[in-house]
Amino acid sequence: MTAVDDRSAFYKNTEVAGFDDVSYEEKERLFGLVKADMRFPDYLYGCYECGICVAACPSARFYDFSPRRIAQAVAREDIELVYQQMQEDVWECSQCFSCVRCPRGNNPGGIITVLREVAVNNGLASAREALEGYSRIIYKIMSTGTQVSPDMLQPDAFPDWGPEVKDVSDNLDVWRRALPPETLHTTSTGWDVDERTLLELYLIWFHTGALDMIKEVDEGLHMILQEVMEERLEDAGIEV
Repeated sequence: MTAVDDRSAFYKNTEVAGFDDVSYEEKERLFGLVKADMRFPDYLYGCYECGICVAACPSARFYDFSPRRIAQAVAREDIELVYQQMQEDVWECSQCFSCVRCPRGNNPGGIITVLREVAVNNGLASAREALEGYSRIIYKIMSTGTQVSPDMLQPDAFPDWGPEVKDVSDNLDVWRRALPPETLHTTSTGWDVDERTLLELYLIWFHTGALDMIKEVDEGLHMILQEVMEERLEDAGIEV
């Protein structure tokens, strides 16, 4: 029996707090998807444990977060710990890529990007929770071509955006005076976006798999986008 086999046998009989309801085989499958990503070999070479990535990481200053810990877990193929990190730690990364100054050539931020994508593509609970506040933004982009209008920024809709959201909500009258009137409502835009641009955006998301990712984390939003855009595509004589 190899060392990897020994480790697999050990973890199959070991429970990680909070995630023992997920089989080891499923965690192993997800880790296999991470390793199969074409970017993976360029992001991971091995860790010196020098701590430079942690010292440069802004998230490490405010959270119990360590890019080094993630790189090490992936490097030693600690499947149980990697799964735990996919459900918790990877969402604390600010994706600033300050960690790429690693003298060994590792890219912890890149590894986290892959871990996040696997989490989203497989509908992990952490991905659903992390992206919950962005559903309305995605719908607004796809339906109008813009992002967020002030009226959308409410504490109950974006609880993870911090105290700034409440400040915006409490001072909407000020924001309204500072912005074009067309941006005051969630269904209106501050500038005109060509219909063909919206159709092209939808088709890009459709063919690249972005819509499939949305379906995994918010099936209701996916259904709405599909209905709205399919009607527009039909009117434009475009088949998908």
